Amino acid sequence: MAMQHQYGGSFCRPTTVAKALRSHYRRSILGVSERPRRTIALNLLTALVLIASPAAAQPISLKGVIDIHVHQDPDSAPRAIDADDVARLAKARGMRGLVLKNHWEPTASLAYMTRKIVPGIALFGGVTQDLAVGGINIEAVRHMALIKGGYGRIVWLPTFDAQNQVKDKGPEVKVSQHGRLTPEVLALLDFIAARKQLVLETGHISSQEGLMVIREARKRGIDHIVVTHAMASPINMTIPEMQEAARLGAYIEFVYGATLELNSKLTLAQYAQAIRAVGAEHCILASDLGGVRPPPSPPRPLEPQGMFDFMTGLHKLGISVADIDLMAKTNPAKILGLDP
Repeated sequence: MAMQHQYGGSFCRPTTVAKALRSHYRRSILGVSERPRRTIALNLLTALVLIASPAAAQPISLKGVIDIHVHQDPDSAPRAIDADDVARLAKARGMRGLVLKNHWEPTASLAYMTRKIVPGIALFGGVTQDLAVGGINIEAVRHMALIKGGYGRIVWLPTFDAQNQVKDKGPEVKVSQHGRLTPEVLALLDFIAARKQLVLETGHISSQEGLMVIREARKRGIDHIVVTHAMASPINMTIPEMQEAARLGAYIEFVYGATLELNSKLTLAQYAQAIRAVGAEHCILASDLGGVRPPPSPPRPLEPQGMFDFMTGLHKLGISVADIDLMAKTNPAKILGLDP
């Protein structure tokens, strides 16, 4: 996408601006001595260099970013920061919003209260279909969506209790049996389809189950679908699977935190390759930070800094600022029903 710059009160492409500056230069040097001519030429050359530089014209910025995958206290697992404090940090860095996530209890009420404590930043919550809420549980989703304020937006399919995560080693939540989605999951999809403000996320189910869910969700009229950290374990989606999910209408989530885990095999270079293959218009960047990792795990940044590091790292690998903004600002806004 060609970048645009302001010149003469209107927005023009850089080539248009360059022509205008050259014309201005020719008019300016008429009738002046050699030394002023050199000064004028140097000034105009500097302006042209700045215009031609995307980094100078449009640097990486957290302004307008919405992180849809944030972990925070209070929680029953160790977290690095309270919800109100991470909201303050995000707001101070210019971020537009956060989605507060908990694997075991709904976060719509937390989003409501934190909005009151830290006004001026869009906070949302959701509910995960893990055993703590009864597994696949329409009533849990119903009441999460009805919490005052309407900030309960995300329905994550099972994560740490998903069969794909547990691997038959304990209690688990199944979304499919014998190659078919369970009746409970199909009923849940119908429930979500009737509530257009809700977003369906695939959680930690397998990549094959994720594609089954996306096909049925689209068939039943669900507009907003996200494949939760598609390349991370235990999902491990391949690029062809991500491309298929995108063709079906789902967004592919890439999370920074997965690249920071001890002995992680995921790299930003692999993310950049996948983003190019899938298309930025089908992708969302998120942090998945806030969890505490004991030594010898490397230290992890808090969510706002993590998002900035993520965006900067992808840009260094050749992903354009326009595509990064699309994935970190525009696409998250779309799924949450906000103006892009």
